[in-house]
Amino acid sequence: MTRVPAHGRRSFLMAGGAVAAGVVLAGCTSNTEPEADNDAVAAGQGDNAEPGKEVTVGFSAPAADHGWMAAMTKNAQAQAEQFSDVTFEATEGSNDVNQQIAQVETLINQKVDVLVILPFDGKALTQVGRRAMDAGIPVVNVDRVFDTPLAYRTWIGGDNYRMGVNAGDYIAAELQRRNVGNPVIGEVAGIDSLPLTRERSNGFRDALQRHGLEVRHRVAAQFTPETGEQQTANLLQAASKLDALWNHDDDQGIGVVSAIENANRDEFFMVGGAGSRDMMDRIKAGNSVVEATVLYSPSMCSSAIALARLLGQAKGLGDLAEHEIPANVTTYSAVVTADNVDEYLDIAFDS
Repeated sequence: MTRVPAHGRRSFLMAGGAVAAGVVLAGCTSNTEPEADNDAVAAGQGDNAEPGKEVTVGFSAPAADHGWMAAMTKNAQAQAEQFSDVTFEATEGSNDVNQQIAQVETLINQKVDVLVILPFDGKALTQVGRRAMDAGIPVVNVDRVFDTPLAYRTWIGGDNYRMGVNAGDYIAAELQRRNVGNPVIGEVAGIDSLPLTRERSNGFRDALQRHGLEVRHRVAAQFTPETGEQQTANLLQAASKLDALWNHDDDQGIGVVSAIENANRDEFFMVGGAGSRDMMDRIKAGNSVVEATVLYSPSMCSSAIALARLLGQAKGLGDLAEHEIPANVTTYSAVVTADNVDEYLDIAFDS
């Protein structure tokens, strides 16, 4: 959270004081009464880093069975530990919808101050989210959105469509830089039945179309290294030549890269997705086909805990004029390349 330096605030207040003094002096030398100030403007809500009201934050997420999800839970725990005024109550991660519902109900019965819920299935956990809200417990819904805003106070998550757009724009610019005409572009998607996969693919397609390009070869994996390797092997067999490849997910990207190396293919460049340590290390080393990755960072879960704390303390965001926390916060899918990879290593996750 960016904060205005204290000296900046002092300068603003001093300047404001000078203006006020000028108004008083003008009033003393005039025969007319000074008009009331009707031009007041909203200002930031101040520095929220200082300890405040004690807040108990309940946390529920799916099982940490792959790198990105494990990082979500780790980030939440680590962020909570940064606040001396936060007590963190986390349930054991579960991919069983009924078990996660029961765990959230337990947190509701414990009367935690705020709930942070990353649902295994947003639709399935909508009702328990509403139950918490109806009980007066604000809910921060992370990533997989509930079916209705009535089930959460604030949603924070990634921008799947823009993730695809930014991947497509980067690939188009790089192909143009290399002066590649009529390029062959491949795509290794995630689980096609999920809305997030369709959004990523739609964004990718739309960006390429703006540049007069299209996807020639596409396969869908299951966000695992095993399926990434299998499906990429199928794609490479179908495509005797490639110029660029986008892989939606860096966890499955381990298998994608393995298939590429096993096929001894290096005539193309690859863009990953999410921002794993493995892919960032490859980008920095510059010794593989991986040249970039588009962020879908688990740091969003750190931010979710920070938002929960402020909700529990009835505060707004320090640099915003609004008195309340926004209803929606969408993170940005930055493109990480060799030029900026050092800036993003702190939020890379282990696959």
